[in-house]
Order: sequence, then structure tokens, then C-alpha cells
Amino acid sequence: MADDAPVAVNKWFVAVAVALGALLEIIDTSIVNVALTQMQASLGATLTQVSWVVTSYGIANVIVLPLSAWLGERFGKKRYFLFSLIGFTLASVLCGLSTSLITLIIARVLQGLTGGGLLAKAQAILFETFPKSEQAMAQGFFGAIVIAGPAIGPTLGGYIVTNIDWRWIFFINVPVGIVGVFMTIAALPVDPPRPAIHKPVDWTAIALLAIGIGAFQTFLEEGNADDWFESTFITALAVTAAIAIVWFVLRTLASDAPVVHLRVLRYRSLWAGSIIGIIVGMALYGALFSVPIFAQSMLGFTSQQTGMLLLPGALASAFAMPLAAKVNQRVGDPRIVLAGGTVVLTAALYMLTSLNPQTSASELALPLIVRSFGTVFMFLPLQLAALAPVPRKDVGAASGLFNLMRQLGGSVGVALLTTLLDKRTAYHAAVLNDQIVASDPRAMARFRLLTQAVSARGVDAVAAKGTAYKMLGGLVRQQAAVISFGDTFWATGALVICGLPLILLLSKPDKAAAPVPSEAH
Repeated sequence: MADDAPVAVNKWFVAVAVALGALLEIIDTSIVNVALTQMQASLGATLTQVSWVVTSYGIANVIVLPLSAWLGERFGKKRYFLFSLIGFTLASVLCGLSTSLITLIIARVLQGLTGGGLLAKAQAILFETFPKSEQAMAQGFFGAIVIAGPAIGPTLGGYIVTNIDWRWIFFINVPVGIVGVFMTIAALPVDPPRPAIHKPVDWTAIALLAIGIGAFQTFLEEGNADDWFESTFITALAVTAAIAIVWFVLRTLASDAPVVHLRVLRYRSLWAGSIIGIIVGMALYGALFSVPIFAQSMLGFTSQQTGMLLLPGALASAFAMPLAAKVNQRVGDPRIVLAGGTVVLTAALYMLTSLNPQTSASELALPLIVRSFGTVFMFLPLQLAALAPVPRKDVGAASGLFNLMRQLGGSVGVALLTTLLDKRTAYHAAVLNDQIVASDPRAMARFRLLTQAVSARGVDAVAAKGTAYKMLGGLVRQQAAVISFGDTFWATGALVICGLPLILLLSKPDKAAAPVPSEAH
């Protein structure tokens, strides 16, 4: 940062306290995914309806992230973080007690609104608590949570859903939340006295932000299911998001008391780092989106088995973070470490392109562990390079925007990869079907083998041929899906490589204390 933060007496106590809150928020982003089927049966909802349990949380979360700095300034950092933690814990109780889909979605919205403050404020508090010389270790500690959380969620959720009940994926937050509340009260310094008079709140700007970001997140979450712009609803969401966001930006830049300090984007490292953050979010959440689907649909894994499959990668992330912090400190230039992490992540994605129906859990573990190392060695130096040049008074706003970009990157990544998976599966299935003709000796040989296998069960010749044809069609669809999963990993790797030049826009370490003047932008 431009100026060193004062060293707190119990700075690691502070770090653990805010980390508990951030961990709860991040785990709940993904823990619900493995319980949707059980929720559907329990609440009598369709799969489309129950998917709003995930969507509603994401929408509420991204709305609050950019507002977190303003809320912290207005009510006090400790008060706001404590309020968010208590609110998240109570919302978790409401989620677990819900007896209808509507009440569960409302409780998830409350979780998202309070959880957004936990993530952004935790990172800002760490930047303000630790001196510059210890930022790498502090942000490494925080980064381990951010990287490992999305993998821990399905692992923990899969175990709970399989062995206990889906409601306990929410109730388990309660003891952790209570511990976090007491630690926050004890560890965080008391907020300084607030000014007696606050400037008027720009409710119009807040409404525009909520409408714009909410519409955009819904557009990403629901677009593929409704065939994107073929749907009037999705088109209306896109138009609404564009108008509201542009209007919000213009109004905020003209305001003397903005609810979101967009002017912090005048720091080149922040806006460049935020763009790279979108790419990291797409790679982080994109791979964690594709692999569980592949494991369950292609390999027949249960929710618990899928969760356990992701556990080694989560543990690798926790191990890699302090290592990345030491490497970053030794190298001295986070841009070099970031470039190295990009290469490692790309290698992991290349390894994942070779997945097939015969892939074992042990064979999947290696690329997932490599992916964790690559993501960590990207995420940590990116945080330092993007946020370190920002003066301490602006780090709260910068952290909120940086985390917003990463979250939106994950949503964009999942939306694009879902669409790509569907489109490429249809494409490859058509190509493979065209190849299955009577003149293809391999196709005919497979058809004869299937027919013989069916006939051996006592089925007559005509019925056996019909069954064999259906089985051959199933094999075609399976092979098309396998190739399409490979396409998603190729696409993600290409995106990561394309983001490499942006690293050059990040500030050198010796320029960290010299932010770019606003007149230059």
C-alpha cells in the first residue's frame, strides 16, 4: 500500500476472526450445489425452481460487494462486519428451518446480502491491520480461504447430504458463526467515533446498482437455460442491466458523496488487476463447475464421492498459499510469480483435456492439485499487485470492486462454459452420427457386437437390433459429451493465456507507492 498500516497487537487474532466470516461466505457459495436434488424432493419443487436457491444467493452477494466500503465507512468497519456475521448466522438458521421453497429463497437472499460484507471487509481489514512487509503472508492466509472454499463446499456438502440431512449444510454454520462473533468482538479494534452528521444517502444510485448488477447476474445464471437472446425475458434482463449500470456509473461519478467510490479505478494496477481477476474467477469457478459434472455424469460418482474428489485440491491450496507468499517475497516482483502461476494453471487445464469415461479418481486428483497450485500462484500475487498501490483510505472500496470482479468472473465463466458444453455436445454428436454409416466398418462391428450381446439375453433378432441401435446412440452421446468437456478446458486455458499481456499493466514493486494521478485517466 502507499502507506503502511499500523501493526495491531493481536493481528493474527484479527486475521483468524475475519477469516472465519469469509470462509462461511465462500463455502456457502458452492455447498448448496450438491443438495439441490434432495431440496427438490423435500420441498416439492422442480429442478428449475430449486436452482433459485443458488441464483438468489449469488445475486444478493454481488449487489452488496461494491457497497461494502460505503457501509463500513457509514456504520464503522467492526460494527458492519459484526452485523454481517450475525446476520449471516441467523439467515443460516432460517435456511435450515425453511419448510417451503419461497422461505428458503428469502433466507438465501438474506445470506447473500450479509455474506457480501464478510468477504470484502475481511480482505480490507487484513490490508489495514498488517504492515506492508507482512502483506504477502496475510493475503496468502486470506487467499487460501478464497481458493479452498469453493472446493471445501461440495466436499462438506456431499458428506452432510449423504449421511445426515440437507438442512445441516446450513445449521453447521451456526457454531462457526458464534465463534466468529465472539472472536470479532474480542479481536477487532473499536471503531472511531462517527461524525454526527452524514451526507444524504443516494438511494437512487443504490437502486440502480441493485437493479443493474442483479439483472446482470440473473442474465448469467438463467441465460443458457432459456437459450439466451431467443428469450424475451433474458433479452429484457440484458437491456435492463446495461441501462441501469451505465446510469449508475454516470450518476456515481458526478456525485460528491458516492455510495461506490469508482474513482479508485484511476489506479492502473487496480483496474488491470480487476480484469485479470475476472479471468482468474472464470478459471477458478469454471474448472470447479466442469469437473463435478463430469464426475457425476460420466463416471457415475455420488455427491459424496465428488466432494472427496475435490478435497485434495482444497488441501493443496492451503499448502500452496504460504509457499506462494514466501516465493513472492523472495522474487520481489508479483508479476513474475503471477506469470508463473498462469503457466502452471494452463498446464493443469491441458491435463484435464484428456479426461475420458475410464479416468479414475486418482488420475483426476493430479490435475486438480496442479490446478490448485496454479490458481494460488496467480491469486496471491494478483491481490498484492492490484491492491498494494492503493492508499489505505481507499483500500476498502478497492477490495469491494476487486472481489466483485472475481465473483462476476466466476458467474460469467460458468455461464459461458455451460453454453459451450451444450453447443459443443450437440455439434460433436452430429459429427459422430454422420460417421456412423453402413460403410463404416468400425461402426458396423460395434453394432454387431451390441446386437449379439442383446440377443444372448434371449431377445429376438428384430428387437435386439433396435436395442443395439439405441445403445449405439447412447455411446455416441457419451463420446460427444466427453469431447465437449475437453473443449471447455481448452477454452479456459486459451482465456488464461490471453490474459497474460495484462500482467504488464500491473505496477512494479518500486512504484507501488506512487499511484497514477487521476488527471492521466
